[in-house]
Amino acid sequence: MTVVTRADVARRAVTSGAQFYVRMAAACVAVAVIGFAPTYWLPLFRGTLDVPRIAHVHAAVFYGWTLLFLLQTRLAAARKVPRHRAWGVFGVALATTMCFVGMAAAITSLKQSTADGFGDAVRAFTIIPVSGIVFFAVLFTVALLEIKQLETHKRLMLVATVSLLQAAVGRWFVIFLAPASIGAGPVGPPPVFVTVMPGLVSDLLIVAAMVHDRRTIGRVHPVYWIAGGALVAVQVLRVPLSTTAAWTHIANWLLTVSL
Repeated sequence: MTVVTRADVARRAVTSGAQFYVRMAAACVAVAVIGFAPTYWLPLFRGTLDVPRIAHVHAAVFYGWTLLFLLQTRLAAARKVPRHRAWGVFGVALATTMCFVGMAAAITSLKQSTADGFGDAVRAFTIIPVSGIVFFAVLFTVALLEIKQLETHKRLMLVATVSLLQAAVGRWFVIFLAPASIGAGPVGPPPVFVTVMPGLVSDLLIVAAMVHDRRTIGRVHPVYWIAGGALVAVQVLRVPLSTTAAWTHIANWLLTVSL
C-alpha cells in the first residue's frame, strides 16, 4: 500500500505548475512562428522577402526572446536554478536590446510609410508598436524587481511575453480579411481599431493561465488581474489615443529621430 503524504501532493502540484508554464512558453513560440510564417518565414526561405535590414534584426531578437522564455521555463521546471539565473542575466541584455530594436523598427516603418504617402494613417498606427514596447519594458522591469517572489515573477514574465504576440496573430487576420494586400507593394497601415481583436485573441493565453490558477490553487493570482487587465486596457485605449494631438506630436517627433 502506497501512502501519499501532503508533501507528495504539494510536490506534484509544484511540478504540474512548472510544466504548465513550459507548455505556455511553447505555445508562445508556436504562435510567434505560425503567425509570421506566411509573411516572413516562407518568403524568406523562398528568397522573395523584401524588407529593411532592421526587420531581420527585429525578428532575431524577438524570436530569441520567445526561445529564451521557453528555455527558462524548462530550467525552472527541472529546478536548475543556477543555470536559470545565469541565463536570466542574458535575458536582461536581450530584453534591453529588444526595446531599442523595436523602437528602431517602428521608426523605420513610420518614416517609410510617411514617404509612401500614408502620413496620417501611419502616425496613428505607430502607437501600436511603441506602446507595445513600453508595456513590455514596464512589465519586464517589474518582473525583475519581483524576482524573489517566484509566483509573481513567472506570471509577469508570461504576460509580458504574451503581450508581444499581437502582431503575430494580426498577420492571420490580414491573410483572411485582406489577402490581396500581401505582397502588393506599398500598402498603408490598417485603422488602429482593427488591432483590438488580434490582441484579445492572443490574450486567450492569459485566460488559459487564469483557468489553470483557478483549478490548481483555487483562485486567480492578482498578477493576471492587474497585468492582464492593463494589457487589455492598452490594447483598447490605443484606438482613441492614436488620433489625439498629444500622440500626433510624439509621432512627429519620432520622425525627426535619426537612425
